[in-house]
Amino acid sequence: MFRRRKEREDALDELAEDAGPDETIEDVDAASDESDGTESRRYNLPPAPRPDGPWDISEVKDPAEGRVDLGGLHVPGVEGMELRVEVAGDAIVAATVVLRDSAIQLQAFAAPKSEGIWGEVRDEIATGITQQGGVIDEVEGPLGWELRAQVPVQLPDGSSGVQLVRFVGCDGPRWFLRGVISGQGAVQPQAAGVLEQIFRDTVVTRGDSPMAPRDPVVLKLPDDAQMMPEGMTQEQQAPGKFSDGIDPMRRGPEITEVR
Repeated sequence: MFRRRKEREDALDELAEDAGPDETIEDVDAASDESDGTESRRYNLPPAPRPDGPWDISEVKDPAEGRVDLGGLHVPGVEGMELRVEVAGDAIVAATVVLRDSAIQLQAFAAPKSEGIWGEVRDEIATGITQQGGVIDEVEGPLGWELRAQVPVQLPDGSSGVQLVRFVGCDGPRWFLRGVISGQGAVQPQAAGVLEQIFRDTVVTRGDSPMAPRDPVVLKLPDDAQMMPEGMTQEQQAPGKFSDGIDPMRRGPEITEVR
């Protein structure tokens, strides 16, 4: 089941420090949930420091060094990887790095300037998966708080099964980066070190143009990319910005000769 942990307790402690002398922590807790009537509402904290990445474009001297330039994202290149892009309409909105029998899908979104959204997004993802009959566990992993999910899927033979997926995320300056780890990197998280390092070393270029919070940061193809057009259909696309129906191991348009 989905569990709220220390992050919420710390946020309530911070709120309690600002409470009046006659206001109790129970009053603060109730007030934090009163606005939408749900117990799982989170208090959005400012983005935490990122000493190990992911990086903002302003924090990296040469973002193209050792990375593939996709415009909104500079994705680290590692030996033996495939890079696939995900298309929504006419826009490229996500990139997936496939490495042997594991994958990580990377997608960046606009975020408010003064607060992070990863805690709130975790709630939404967890709610969506549990409503589908899936199972969620929230743990503190190598990349911070993450969701480890068992997502119901339909197998090729028509029977029902589950896909193990890890949802990781990071709040940056006016952006949020989400990663979806699948394959053996989700089945055996201790074997996902390279995928986790790819997430940490990704550079996000949010741009200066006004964007509504949660709008996807649009990507582009590298100038020398060669595409293999085996893209998904409209019916296969995720129905929402933070939907959980994406299968990062699915074949999408591929950029060849990456590394």
